[in-house]
Amino acid sequence: MSLPILKFDAVVVGGGGAGLRAALQLSEAGVKTVVLSKVFPTRSHTAAAQGGISASFGNSEEDNWHWHMYDTVKGADWLGDQDSIEFMCKQATEAVAELEHYGMPFDRLENGKIYQRPFGGHMAEFGKKPVRRACAVADRTGHAMLHALYQRNVKAQTHFFVEWMALDLIRDKDGDVVGITALEMETGQVYIIRAKAVLFATGGSGRIYQASTNAFINTGDGVGMALRAGLPVEDIEFWQFHPTGLYGAGVLITEGVRGEGGYLLNANGERFMERYAPTAKDLASRDVVSRAMQVEINEGRGCGAGKDHVLLKLDHLGAEVIDQRLPGIREISIQFLGIDPVKQPIPVVPTCHYMMGGIPTNYRGEVVDGVDEKIVKGFYAAGECACASVHGANRLGTNSLLDLVVFGKSAGNSVIEFVKNMSEAKELPENAAEFTLARLAKLEAATSGEKLADVRRDMQICMQQHASVFRTQKVLDEGVANILDVYKRTQNLYIDDKSKVFNTARVEALEFLNTIEVAVATMIAARERTESRGAHAREDYPDRNDEKWMKHTLYYSKDNRLEYKEVHTKPLSVDYIPPAKRVY
Repeated sequence: MSLPILKFDAVVVGGGGAGLRAALQLSEAGVKTVVLSKVFPTRSHTAAAQGGISASFGNSEEDNWHWHMYDTVKGADWLGDQDSIEFMCKQATEAVAELEHYGMPFDRLENGKIYQRPFGGHMAEFGKKPVRRACAVADRTGHAMLHALYQRNVKAQTHFFVEWMALDLIRDKDGDVVGITALEMETGQVYIIRAKAVLFATGGSGRIYQASTNAFINTGDGVGMALRAGLPVEDIEFWQFHPTGLYGAGVLITEGVRGEGGYLLNANGERFMERYAPTAKDLASRDVVSRAMQVEINEGRGCGAGKDHVLLKLDHLGAEVIDQRLPGIREISIQFLGIDPVKQPIPVVPTCHYMMGGIPTNYRGEVVDGVDEKIVKGFYAAGECACASVHGANRLGTNSLLDLVVFGKSAGNSVIEFVKNMSEAKELPENAAEFTLARLAKLEAATSGEKLADVRRDMQICMQQHASVFRTQKVLDEGVANILDVYKRTQNLYIDDKSKVFNTARVEALEFLNTIEVAVATMIAARERTESRGAHAREDYPDRNDEKWMKHTLYYSKDNRLEYKEVHTKPLSVDYIPPAKRVY
């Protein structure tokens, strides 16, 4: 079966912050670019980012990028690549200034400068005191960023294919990426998109967990496609559990609440974070706060009838501050729980939030393969689906939006450099769509077997029970056996609806086949890492082991194989920051 072929210089998969920033760089340079997005770009999950974007402007006090870099290396528990971290922190002020010039309406100080709030793990003077580094648009920063970038892309005449889903990478005999296969949801038609370069900005995969702040579209599509194409995923065992997911709903309650002066309480009314992080208290790094909350709950000091959550108090801030700086949080709390935070505290619980691992890249956004980091020609990635390894074992709040724009732009520049001397895209292999068509035909032919809702539920329960905030060898061993069993069941997946037009059942099934790849990778990688580092907390191995484990995990789906590569310990221009005890 021959498929229609579309041709572009560059195809960007994903219309969130990283995809839009990369596309903007490409379109403004005259590169014929198309953005594929499952949803309208301004509905991408970047819109859910609330608290801010980090940059060392020092608008209300002294700050500099060296301290930002130190905080990021420390926050990553020394698993981050220091060349990438330096690059990101150095570029931060320029990146935020660009957003402002695109029309992003940052909150302001009285002197006209951008308003900045404190955020967890961001400190001045190399960890001595909290600092204001989060540039914010109330508590809707990601939403404002998406709209500014989308409007700029419209001006730059970027092409958009909305409600399209990328299905598989196309690689030629040399292993170079020469295009993708994609599904147009409206018609059910499958296309080949031939391109000089493919850039993935597909976001995270938080839907592997039962309790998640992630949107339903966050199904790990980029990672799933990369794994099926024979490429690895890096450091996928590290998942950030945000301390303050709305109890019972999973909706994010921004760290900005604590940045504005909110704090956590247990059932005894204690500000318990003072025990776990005497200096930073409620503004310690996210993994530290999540574990502290879980310990309080586990030891019987949780709140409510089930003693299974803690409280986030912000009523003392007053209605004026809450309505000015945190209007979305007030609305979310009232809508979902009927609780007005002006009058009473919000029930919160640690909730899956962010994927620190992803498709391995360098700080130029080029995808790299293997221990020797061989560049995969024609393939780039940025944002949460990528692992330039700026976040290492734990991401600092507000570094995610910064990651999107810095590495979106960097990957865009790399693509421009790559395609400028190519008169034509490389030839497609003869069997370019064979793999994709076989996958679709199998789903089409199945008339009985496993229902999607059942296997997806069992996957999420398995991940929630076996790879959560705290982990042990026994729990992970059981988790690996369970998740591999779920994976086997996905081979017998079937859907009742065989229609073509807007077949959401088919789209969900294809998404799930990406999600399960991420779940298996997570569980197997986590089982092997016998230490506690950042978000990977082992009760049976409570200490960090730099001698054995200061290295990146690479997981390949073929035979569930693991390899390990060295962390980049050489920054670009400054001295190496050596490992130290991580205290706040």
